[in-house]
Amino acid sequence: MRLSELKSILTDLDTLAFELPTGEHVPAHFHVTEIGAIHKRFIDCGGTKREEHVINFQLWTAADYDHRLGAEKFQKIIALSERELDLPDGEIEVEYQADTIGKYGLSFRNGRFLLDRKMTDCLAKDNCGIPAQKPKIRLSALATQESCCAPNSGCC
Repeated sequence: MRLSELKSILTDLDTLAFELPTGEHVPAHFHVTEIGAIHKRFIDCGGTKREEHVINFQLWTAADYDHRLGAEKFQKIIALSERELDLPDGEIEVEYQADTIGKYGLSFRNGRFLLDRKMTDCLAKDNCGIPAQKPKIRLSALATQESCCAPNSGCC
C-alpha cells in the first residue's frame, strides 16, 4: 500500500485496527512511535547495485491500556511527517515487535489494516546458480498424452 492509499482510507475510518498474518490483532492501545523514510542502497548476490525506498511506520504497545489512536490523530501524525520529512508517496512498511522486530507490508480489508508477511528472496537467481522453478505437471495429464515409448511402439 502506498502512502496516498492509506491517507484515503483514513478519511472514512473512525477507529484503527491492525491484524497480524496469524489472524491475531495488534492490541487496540498501540502507539505509532515512528514514521520515517528509509532509503536502502545495496548490492545483490549477483553484483547488481540496487535501491529501495519505503515509508516506515513503527507500531508499539505498552501497558497504557486506555490509549487509543484514532484515524483523525493518525492523519495529523502523517501530515506532520510529510511536512517535516518531505515524504514521497512511497510503499509502506510496518514494523511491529514479535520475537524480534518484524517487517510487514500493509493492505486493507473488511475495515482493518492487515500486516502482510514479507519474505526474503534472491534478486539475482540467474547469476546465482538458482535453477528456475520446474513447472508442476499432473501425472494424470501425462497418461493421456501419446508416448513414443509406449509398449509395442517400436521405439526401444
